[in-house]
Amino acid sequence: MLFRSDNRNKSARHESIYAMFEILYTVVDFAAAVFFIIGSVMFFYEEWMTTGTWLFVVGSFFFAMKPALRLIRELKLASIGDTEALAKRYKS
Repeated sequence: MLFRSDNRNKSARHESIYAMFEILYTVVDFAAAVFFIIGSVMFFYEEWMTTGTWLFVVGSFFFAMKPALRLIRELKLASIGDTEALAKRYKS
């Protein structure tokens, strides 16, 4: 089943995948924050507003990547899990 906290500890492979996605998630989070902070400062100056606006757009893209990464991680963890149990849960 997706989004279950016990999925991350099923095996060494599960733990490795979970750790990799946590690192990616953190990098994306920091990137979004940095783009928003820089964009915010640029917005104080008329000549930098257009660039600041683009940084807001890029930061928003990074924020949108966060739930996508979580879903991809969960699908990856589910794909290496017990497929019979997953199929039974899907049927019920």
